[in-house]
Amino acid sequence: MKSFSLNIRGRLLEYTRPVVMGIINTTADSFYAPSRTGGNEAAERAAMMVRQGADMLDVGACSTRPGSQSVSAKKEIAALEQSLPAIRKAVGPDIPISVDTFRAEVARIAVRDLGADIVNDISGGLLDHDMIPTVSDLKAPYILMHMRGCPADMQTKTVYGESVAADVVKELSEQLALCRRSGIADVILDPGFGFSKLLAQNYELMRDLPALDILGCPILVGISRKSMLTKLLFKSTEEALNATTALNMAALFKGASILRVHDVEQAKETVEIFCALEQKNFWL
Repeated sequence: MKSFSLNIRGRLLEYTRPVVMGIINTTADSFYAPSRTGGNEAAERAAMMVRQGADMLDVGACSTRPGSQSVSAKKEIAALEQSLPAIRKAVGPDIPISVDTFRAEVARIAVRDLGADIVNDISGGLLDHDMIPTVSDLKAPYILMHMRGCPADMQTKTVYGESVAADVVKELSEQLALCRRSGIADVILDPGFGFSKLLAQNYELMRDLPALDILGCPILVGISRKSMLTKLLFKSTEEALNATTALNMAALFKGASILRVHDVEQAKETVEIFCALEQKNFWL
C-alpha cells in the first residue's frame, strides 16, 4: 500500500500501514447474522473492536446485501440515532467513524449531528445525485464504491468487457471526476467485491486490483465472509473466517490500504504479518 492521509474535521491523520475498519451493522437483515446489533450493544461491540485494534469503524443501518430491499430513510436515521452517538461516546473522539449509506439526507444528519466523520456510499453517488454535493458541503472524506443498479437488481448487471478491472476503473473514474469537481478532497475507492459481479469476476478483479492505482486514491477492500468465499468453498458465512483472512492477505499484497471486516482481531494479525513480510513499520 501507499501511505495516505485523511482530513477528519480539520485533523490530519496519516496512515503508513494498512488500516482495519470494523463493521457495525444496526440492521435486522445484514447477510452475516452475528454482526447484527444496535443501541448500547452496538457501542459495546465498537469499544471491543477498538480494543482489538480497529483503526476505523463503519456503521450501517440499511442492509445492502444482494437482493435486499432498502428500509426507508426515516427508519435508517432512527436506527443511527440510537447507535451512532453511543458508539462515538464509547470509542472517544479519535477513532474515525464512517456511516454506510447511499442517501444524502442520512449522510448529512449522521455527520452533522450524530458523530460520523466519513461517508461510505455503496453506489458512488449514483443512487442519490445529492450525495456528492452533500459530502462536499460536509467536508468529509468519501468512500466511493463501484456498483451497478441497486442491491435489489445489481446481480443482473454483470456484463463486462475484456477486463472487469478496466471497466471498474472506468466507471469509478467518472464518479471520481464528479467528486473532484465538487471539491471533495479525500476519496477512498472500493471496487465493490460482490456487487454487480459474478463469482469468477470477483477473483479476476482481485487479481487485477493494482489497476486501480492509476486513480491515485487509497483502496478499500471489503470481502469479509462474502459469498465469493462461501460459494467457492461451500461454506456458511459463519465458517468463512479462515477464507476471509486468506483473501485479506492477498488483498494487502495487491495494494489494499483498508480492510473492512467483521473480525477485527484476525484482520489486525493479518496486517502485522504483512508488515513483517514487507518490513513496513515493523516493530522488531
